[in-house]
Amino acid sequence: MVDSLGDSLDRALEGAFTRRIPQSAQAQMKYLVKQLKGTKATAQALGISQRTVERYVSGKLKRPRQDLRGRIEREVKKRWQPQVRAKARKKAASTGGLVVSTRARFGFTAAPGTTDDARIRDITQALPPEYADQLFTAREQGATEQQLQQIAADGLARMYFRANNSRAHGLGVEFTDVEHIEIEL
Repeated sequence: MVDSLGDSLDRALEGAFTRRIPQSAQAQMKYLVKQLKGTKATAQALGISQRTVERYVSGKLKRPRQDLRGRIEREVKKRWQPQVRAKARKKAASTGGLVVSTRARFGFTAAPGTTDDARIRDITQALPPEYADQLFTAREQGATEQQLQQIAADGLARMYFRANNSRAHGLGVEFTDVEHIEIEL
């Protein structure tokens, strides 16, 4: 399975959580019902019936199917500790930046006479806060994976390939065939 940049951003923010998410299906469902203000909204968010939600809340159902378990966990993580998540995002976007570790194919558009053949590279590079801000903002606004990759490629081009724009000024970087990507705050 190829890693998604968007999922990696979410995991990075989840790393800032100070408490674990609820563990049982009943506790997770109760949390979602409280957050979404009712069983009907929870059922719609999860794509199940309102009665099924009520059965999990009451404890009559205990073990959701694997696909439902994944949806419940995703919905809980999306809403878990919003202030902690916001604080971690603000820190990364204002002072801390983030670190991108990736294994992907990088190609170049450069001056004639230089090699521009794309090849797989393993890169771990710190990106400045402005790229963290752009990535998180784009993620919140529903950017596609391709758009997120372009922002990351621009940051890697500036910081890794052009050494913070101190060399290789005309170098354009293409970021494709992502095998692995992990983001840390």
